[in-house]
Amino acid sequence: MARLSNKKKAESVRELWQKAASNERQKWRSINQRGYDFYLNDQLTAQERDDLQEAGMPDFIINRITPAVEMMKFFVTANSPRWQAVGAEGSDVDIAAVHSDIASYCWYISNGKSLFSQVVQDSFTKGIGYMMVDIDADRDRGMGEVVFKRIEPFDVYVDPMSRDFLFRDVSYIVVKKDLPKNHLINLLPDHKAKIKKSSGSVNQFGSASLRDVASSESVQFEDMGSRAYLPDGKEDDIVDFYEMYSREKLPFYNIFMKVPPSPEEMDRINGMVEERMDSIVKELTVAAEESELRIRMALDNGEIIESRAMLELEKLQKETQQAMESQQAAIEAQVTEEVSKVENKVVSEDEYKTLINNEDFAAAVVDLVKFHDTRVKVTCVVGDTLLYEHYLANTDYPIVPFPYTYTGTPYAMSAVTPLVGKQQEINKSHQIMLHNANLSSNLRWLYEEGSVPEDEWEKYSSSPGALLKFRQGFTPPTPVQPLPLNSAFFSITQQGKQDIEYISGIPGAMQGVESEKHETYRGMLALDEYGTRRIKAWSQTIMEPALEHLGKIFMETAQNTYTAHKVFRIIQPGAGGEGDKNVEINVPIYNDFGDVMN
Repeated sequence: MARLSNKKKAESVRELWQKAASNERQKWRSINQRGYDFYLNDQLTAQERDDLQEAGMPDFIINRITPAVEMMKFFVTANSPRWQAVGAEGSDVDIAAVHSDIASYCWYISNGKSLFSQVVQDSFTKGIGYMMVDIDADRDRGMGEVVFKRIEPFDVYVDPMSRDFLFRDVSYIVVKKDLPKNHLINLLPDHKAKIKKSSGSVNQFGSASLRDVASSESVQFEDMGSRAYLPDGKEDDIVDFYEMYSREKLPFYNIFMKVPPSPEEMDRINGMVEERMDSIVKELTVAAEESELRIRMALDNGEIIESRAMLELEKLQKETQQAMESQQAAIEAQVTEEVSKVENKVVSEDEYKTLINNEDFAAAVVDLVKFHDTRVKVTCVVGDTLLYEHYLANTDYPIVPFPYTYTGTPYAMSAVTPLVGKQQEINKSHQIMLHNANLSSNLRWLYEEGSVPEDEWEKYSSSPGALLKFRQGFTPPTPVQPLPLNSAFFSITQQGKQDIEYISGIPGAMQGVESEKHETYRGMLALDEYGTRRIKAWSQTIMEPALEHLGKIFMETAQNTYTAHKVFRIIQPGAGGEGDKNVEINVPIYNDFGDVMN
């Protein structure tokens, strides 16, 4: 397959984003944006507000959604998540504790409690929240730190064919943002030249919110438009910024190679050889002396002639010397084999091709196995320019979703969506009741044109004790009495409030609202238990598995990041105040000469 140019790669990422931004995705965005608007107290569209004002009806709302969502968020975020590593055996307890300590440290430096609260709020109000494990390479003076991040749910575009609620089966995940160039340069200073030359387009779909922006009580990000300015006051360009995560199967080699002894180990080997050879030399020397004695006795007894004796003695000397040399070589080989180690190392195919050209490396290879493993590829594009692409050490995506109601697709439902209809019912009921009360206290009048001074009547017709005049010869004005309001409106309002509490699973008593009949302590405990079962079910089936998956990704990332000696401090708040704990990892071990052994 021909390799794509950087221009083609950038175009392919933008095309993939456009396909991921399908009609179904836009529909999901609009529905959840509406739920988010309702949570922010923006529950009337511009058309609805205009219609109410034109009819002389009040346009206020009675927000029952925000308190319920805030209480749900409290139950979930009351305790900060904590990852606990468990050792496979008793000797792994200390290592498992180090993993837990590193996770606590990175959670602390990332302001994890606040991030987690925002992610849970996204899940409740926007259908899904995202948390990401990333590496900040510039922190700790270039040594790098693993950090947790939150991603705006509406910026994430996921493969629509996913069927796993943690998105472990997706082909790609695209994060698309519209950012000022100066902001991008501060984020990626190494790619300053490419960012300045890039050109692109901003959000093509516009705002998904239907609220009346002019009278809205909240200011959202989309309301900002293109108001990006440089420090000198000039307007900055906004470009589209893409981060695409995909998974690929890459070739690797599992190499078993013999590691030659170090100089210190060679000194130890020579000492062991000398010690073993000392006893062998003594044994061979004694055996040679015994053989020489037998030869001389045979010569003295006349069994052999002198020339034969001299020849046998010469042969004996050579055999003894050869035996000593062969024994020394055998002992050296045996001791070297005992001391030598077979090291297992996994390298990529490119690294293997480079290493195998080294004769020493090739000679040390005992065995190798080729295999394929999954790696996450990151492709970063700004506008029409490819900034970079590289592979992460992770086998799973570093982005973890927290859906509220999983629908079998990447488009989850929020906790607010089922409450919108009931909230509109409550608003409309209150508006009608107040409008009827206004009509009862501010009567309308039927009069013949010219029979009354209109300005005076408009000003004083509702004033207590006012004297209103009309002209003689005309029919006196008659009041138009409003129709009596159906008592069903009162029950509809109360039933609507109860329905919202039932749907959300958060009754008024759990929000501190005092009921007519005071509950006993046991009754309050039962109410708290039953009322939180729904949110506990979500926590156990969605949130906890997502956090567990996040912890596995963090452990994998931390093991590949923290490879040097490092000392860090963990602040642990407790009942007696804040305590601190010092943790040290990758502690070097030195030999007697002051050299690092590991």
